[in-house]
Amino acid sequence: MHQVYNNQMKAPVTAVFDIGKTNKKLLLFDEQCRVVSEHTENLPETVDEDGFPCEDLERLKGFVFKSLEQVLSNPDWEIRALNFSSYGASLVYLDENGKPLTPLYNYLKPYPEKLLEQFYSDCGGKEAFAAKTASPVLGSLNSGMQLYRIKYERPELLEKIKTVLHLPQYLCYLITGKLCSDITSIGCHTNLWDFEKNEYHEWLSKENLLDKLAALAPSNSTFRAEFKGHHFDTGIGLHDSSAALIPYLLSFKEPFILISTGTWCISLNPFNSSPLTADELNSDCLCYLQYNTKPVKASRLFAGHYHDQQLKRITEHFGTPLSKYQEMAFDSTYLNLLNETQHFSEIDLNTLSSDKEAYHRLMTDIIHQQKKSTGLIINGPAVKRIFVDGGFSKNPIYMNLLAHVFPEMEVFAASMAQATALGSALMISTLPVPDGLIELKLYSAK
Repeated sequence: MHQVYNNQMKAPVTAVFDIGKTNKKLLLFDEQCRVVSEHTENLPETVDEDGFPCEDLERLKGFVFKSLEQVLSNPDWEIRALNFSSYGASLVYLDENGKPLTPLYNYLKPYPEKLLEQFYSDCGGKEAFAAKTASPVLGSLNSGMQLYRIKYERPELLEKIKTVLHLPQYLCYLITGKLCSDITSIGCHTNLWDFEKNEYHEWLSKENLLDKLAALAPSNSTFRAEFKGHHFDTGIGLHDSSAALIPYLLSFKEPFILISTGTWCISLNPFNSSPLTADELNSDCLCYLQYNTKPVKASRLFAGHYHDQQLKRITEHFGTPLSKYQEMAFDSTYLNLLNETQHFSEIDLNTLSSDKEAYHRLMTDIIHQQKKSTGLIINGPAVKRIFVDGGFSKNPIYMNLLAHVFPEMEVFAASMAQATALGSALMISTLPVPDGLIELKLYSAK
């Protein structure tokens, strides 16, 4: 599976810890950016002091140390560099000895309404504040609000907090002992960054919280680390959404939109830096900062979840297996459905002629919603290409319908192994990006 250079030499690799909410991975990339090893674990969650599920930091630390140790003891590979990517809205609170003081609170944890109203009232109102920080009001998903909550609910804990890190930078700290912040974590729906002034928002200073945040370091920073007698360069970690965009930014220079599909379908436009309007914020748009500090405008749609819920209706009604729809070809005779706007969830399945018609109607409904969602972020330099990665990129019905609702665009299904981890590897690599890193398949309305 991996390339061996000769009997005496180990193959040089870049290692990346890619920490998702569900899957924890350690991946190794060779000098051609190919995955040569992948180790995945699902770690059981724990609960916080209120009984709400959350990441188990001790288990996560054990996974990082154990899996890194195993790679370093492998005679085939030599780690030259190490980096990290993880989900956002995740704060680790360290005491003066560098030990975590709390659980890693879950960004899905409900936020106290009274405290929320207090915060936005003090900061000039929700609409004005959301415009400055380029994020809708999201409660705990705005990670700065988690720190604000500690100040007002647990002031005795705040006194003990020396440093606050986002999860990617905590992973870096575990290996290097270095404390720093990264702009891709700070600049993504955190309520911490003022996009108009391009600096931390003033509320942090007013609340005497700014000195709790570690100093910002460039996203491509590395520290020379020593672990179990081995030495290698270590990056400071990236927010996963920013990391996933890096291979595309390095491979394509012309403006494009990336639709990253999964449970959420997130449309990303790294070439649209216009300030968010009130309508865009109300439509769940936000901006986040790339590794190069440039804003990315993003919109999101709960399309993967909707697809799975409605597909369950179809399979139960028609008595068909799920696998049938994974392989179903696009039938152009159903293109006339694009003229209809009824939501599939409102359709009586008894009125439909076949499961094939039902599935094409479902996908047409999703594409109508996708066109609206993606259309919110198209403004800016002329975008001629749309790349789709993730689950829907393998769905010919989704891809053909998307090409028909964006006939002025080149619409591509993009295929690339482990985009998030690869982006983190490329961030600290001095190697050129190989041609053909991303496989593309063109879909046309013609």
